[in-house]
Amino acid sequence: MKHTTDVAIIGGGIIGCAVAYYLRKHAIDALVLERGAIGSQASGAAAGLLAPLGPLSAPGPLAELLISGLDILLTLLPELEETAQMQVRYEQTGALRVVRNPKRVAHLRKRYEAWQTLGFSPRWLSGDEAQQRVPMLSPDVLAAVYAPEEGHISAPALVQAYARAAQRLGAHLYTEQDVCHISIQQERVTGLQTAQGLEVSCRHLVLAAGAWSTICGQWLHAPLAVQPLQGQMLALKQPEQPVQQIIFGEGAYIIPKGETVFVGATKEQAGLQPQVTAEGVAWLRASACKLLPSLADSPMVRAWAGIRPRTPDLRPLLGPLPGWENVFVATGHNSVGVMLSAITGKVIADFILNREQLQLMQSFLPARFAQ
Repeated sequence: MKHTTDVAIIGGGIIGCAVAYYLRKHAIDALVLERGAIGSQASGAAAGLLAPLGPLSAPGPLAELLISGLDILLTLLPELEETAQMQVRYEQTGALRVVRNPKRVAHLRKRYEAWQTLGFSPRWLSGDEAQQRVPMLSPDVLAAVYAPEEGHISAPALVQAYARAAQRLGAHLYTEQDVCHISIQQERVTGLQTAQGLEVSCRHLVLAAGAWSTICGQWLHAPLAVQPLQGQMLALKQPEQPVQQIIFGEGAYIIPKGETVFVGATKEQAGLQPQVTAEGVAWLRASACKLLPSLADSPMVRAWAGIRPRTPDLRPLLGPLPGWENVFVATGHNSVGVMLSAITGKVIADFILNREQLQLMQSFLPARFAQ
């Protein structure tokens, strides 16, 4: 089978599908190639945190990108749901960041003061005040910061919404397609072939395959500064007194998800095959119980793992691939791909359309790691 398109996108996770959606909004032909099912890797495993304060310690490019990205996503959501004809569950529950170690109180206070400069309205709480807000909280908590603006979303549903909306606007999504060959003329990619026999001719190529994007970079003799980082998570049954807001501890976090709570996440150097381990599950449960002792009696519903694409400076790779005229990169989002999905789709579409970019985007160009 043969197909011709303006833009071929390798990767059918949340980033690839968001790029396809934004391209179709501008009437640009887009085709997504996914080696498995849509959202079957990191996107489907993500907790869906929309909590930008965690990765932020001071004003800077990443802070600006996260704040803008969250605003764009929440503004887009009603339009996306309408186009996709499905609901994406978003809950602004607020988030509590707690410390139990006396040596960490001053550090949390410093971060709290920095967060106040970023347009948020966090509240400093003593241990007793935190206990009043969350009565089942461990009595060991010494201080906390409450951020009412933060929340979470169903990451699997959001991926499907981008995919369905892109398809309804005319994008083509091919699953179970392993790209095995890239056709090149001088410094341009002209097409792709898959092991399943699909041949695609394209004017532009977007690499949006998460941690697997490094393999794509090797095909083009352009190493990408992305490493796989595994995150394990588990779901526990809600305790008798349900958790109602996100709680971040000094190692793990807890998210209320209907009749369950999600506990995440480990950070492990790994390969490209996600694997749940007994050690990871034990660490997650122990960490959760240190925050909320009542979770000790909560049965485990399931455990899973995903592979995040991590860059050395923790900033994503967004923009043209050095040495190539028509190849663009959209990967390296670490643990904030869900939050940055909409702004990434918009930015990559703008690059392809040759639109003027914000000066901010200079901090995320793949060229910063070029040798």
